[in-house]
Amino acid sequence: MRELGDYGRNLRVTCIVLNWNGWKDTVQCLAALQRCTHSQLTTIVVDNGSTDDSASRIRLKFPEIFLLETGKNLGFAAGNNVGIRYALDHGADFIWLLNNDTEPAPEALSALVTKALTDDKIGAVASICYYADSPSTVQVWAGARVNLWTGYARNVTEPQIDEWFDALYGASLLIRRTALEDVGLLDEGFFFYWEETEFCLRLRKRSWRLAAAPDSSVLHKAGASIGKDMSLRDRYSTASALRVLRLHSSAPALAITLFLALRFGRRLIYREFSRCVAVWAGVRDYCRTPQTAAQANDIRYNRGF
Repeated sequence: MRELGDYGRNLRVTCIVLNWNGWKDTVQCLAALQRCTHSQLTTIVVDNGSTDDSASRIRLKFPEIFLLETGKNLGFAAGNNVGIRYALDHGADFIWLLNNDTEPAPEALSALVTKALTDDKIGAVASICYYADSPSTVQVWAGARVNLWTGYARNVTEPQIDEWFDALYGASLLIRRTALEDVGLLDEGFFFYWEETEFCLRLRKRSWRLAAAPDSSVLHKAGASIGKDMSLRDRYSTASALRVLRLHSSAPALAITLFLALRFGRRLIYREFSRCVAVWAGVRDYCRTPQTAAQANDIRYNRGF
């Protein structure tokens, strides 16, 4: 990994760790962050309305960590936006979104910053995520290709050139301040899943580049936030995929029809009727969410917003 110069070492990075009823994972993540080699790092924990006494437990273990409490579960996008707004207000040059169920290597952040500094048009950089229970096995090599006809995103596990990526994986994602000021924050019309995908698609529309940092290694406990409940996964991912297709597909009505036909069809073939019910619940959630394009495209950063 190329060494950071004085300029790179002095860039201010704010890491935002979103917690929801997961203080044990969050404490392990914060312990790993203490070993981070980048000197100008500030860590913020945003507690997203936990009901398991997370806030007090995290404060007990890490009294020096700044903790923001939302008071209710705002979802991934809105919860992270609370931290992003605070970080931008306090002069962060980069925002590092880091899942609470991760453990970054000591050099993970320095590698992200080093990659970002290779090109001023890199708006976001992702780490290489490995399975926490199998540290030599790649879970996601930085990001995915997205099919905006079928609503299918394929995460890659092998190295790719930066231009290959349509979207980056949000478990460990470094975002340039000026990119956020240009394209806006995360779209709060999403509750869970696809938020970073939609954000990356917006970045690309505004001619920002996406990049992978091969030397940035992060262990990830995949699925810790929602567990193995496939019905919940189906519900949230359906609503979010529909929103992405409406906002970014060149033929939204056709893409949505194809996406739902495939989604229901696969579950019917395998007689997974309860999962069909969950997909329908996701359709209803999508229909209840404000549909104006401004919801995604006009989320500009303003002080006191």
